[in-house]
Amino acid sequence: MSEIPENDNLPVQETPTAAPSNPQAQQRQRASQLAQALRAELRKAVIGQSAVIDDVLTALIAGGHVLVEGVPGLGKTLLVRALARCFGGEFARIQFTPDLMPSDVTGHAVYDMQSEQFKLRKGPVFTNLLLADEINRAPAKTQAALLEVMQERQVTLEGRALPVQLPFMVLATMNPIEQEGTYPLPEAELDRFMLKLRIDYPQQDEELNMVRQVTRSAKADMLEVSPLRTLLQAKDVLALQKIASDLALDDQVLDYAVRLARATRSWPGLAMGAGPRASIALVRGARARALLRGGDFVLPDDIKSCALAVLRHRVRLAPELDIEGLSVDQVLQQLLDQVPAPRL
Repeated sequence: MSEIPENDNLPVQETPTAAPSNPQAQQRQRASQLAQALRAELRKAVIGQSAVIDDVLTALIAGGHVLVEGVPGLGKTLLVRALARCFGGEFARIQFTPDLMPSDVTGHAVYDMQSEQFKLRKGPVFTNLLLADEINRAPAKTQAALLEVMQERQVTLEGRALPVQLPFMVLATMNPIEQEGTYPLPEAELDRFMLKLRIDYPQQDEELNMVRQVTRSAKADMLEVSPLRTLLQAKDVLALQKIASDLALDDQVLDYAVRLARATRSWPGLAMGAGPRASIALVRGARARALLRGGDFVLPDDIKSCALAVLRHRVRLAPELDIEGLSVDQVLQQLLDQVPAPRL
């Protein structure tokens, strides 16, 4: 593989307008180009899931965690492996099974015969990108092992609080709850995921392209991620997160995000609304979206574009609507259509 260019040498798209003279504007432009280059690289491996790729990048830039739901074989794990390939930091994977113990996730104390002392053995959670594969295959006790590290970026082992290195992101995949051998995720854990994404079947032309690529590979039914370039290191992700958090946000847009979250608490058809974490996630996600599209400030459309992914796992459908066959997304879409957005 050819030598990877440094981020400073990423190709800059030529435009008829002059480059911005403001150093902050130049920094934003370079950050946006890096994010868009990462998006293009991921699309080489994950075919037909452009919206899901954008959502994962949104969470990465916003410093949040992602829960990806879909039936087996749609590329959930492939997407995370591709992101890990493009990222130069540490990556770990945990395959959740019914017999997985909490200590298998966080780590445990081991008795050392030579020193006659207990030593802490850190678990796979001490990494930058953590793939929690099929998270709902394990019971609640094991799922809860992730609660502390997802919120506080630390793990308490034998009474000691051990910080994990930053950036830290959990990307969890889950099969639909109707499938055999799955356990529902506790609401406290669901709320810690910034976004819940749904991967659906690809379009026919996309599936044709996918089958064509896979059947050319020598690795059975696997899509290759090895040709992907490493585009960013841990410090680059932290820089992207900082630049995104500094993007301008009008008070009207901030108010819009809060109104959307609060509307779920009294909306007809919803038995349970979203908490304050939803308002925070809407704003963080919108800032990441703005950076991803190359904007200088956050628009109401940035809030709206990530609202379904932010809200769908934080609300509960009323039983009567569930019986009628309505989905959470349909009710939330009605809410988004009816809550007025500010005009900037």
